[in-house]
Amino acid sequence: MQTVQLGQSSLQVTPICLGTMTFGEQNSEAEGHRQMDYAVDCGINIFDAAEIYPVPPKAETQGHTESIICTWLARQNKRDKALIATKIAGRGTFD
Repeated sequence: MQTVQLGQSSLQVTPICLGTMTFGEQNSEAEGHRQMDYAVDCGINIFDAAEIYPVPPKAETQGHTESIICTWLARQNKRDKALIATKIAGRGTFD
């Protein structure tokens, strides 16, 4: 799969990104791992870990997306093949 330069960085990313926002909410850990395996096998190298898209965030599943990504990275030893993108949303205070 072709890659493009990410902004002015030296990172090369695929034009297709796998959204992982349903991991832990609508997809099990095993399903998430299979989806990530398939994406890497297809040449995709970037995953979007932001959990805010599919449904309003829930306290009971908050952080599950990142946990599933982390267990996949640990199991596959493919950290050098995957870029993780995310964002935060909501109110914050800065002191």
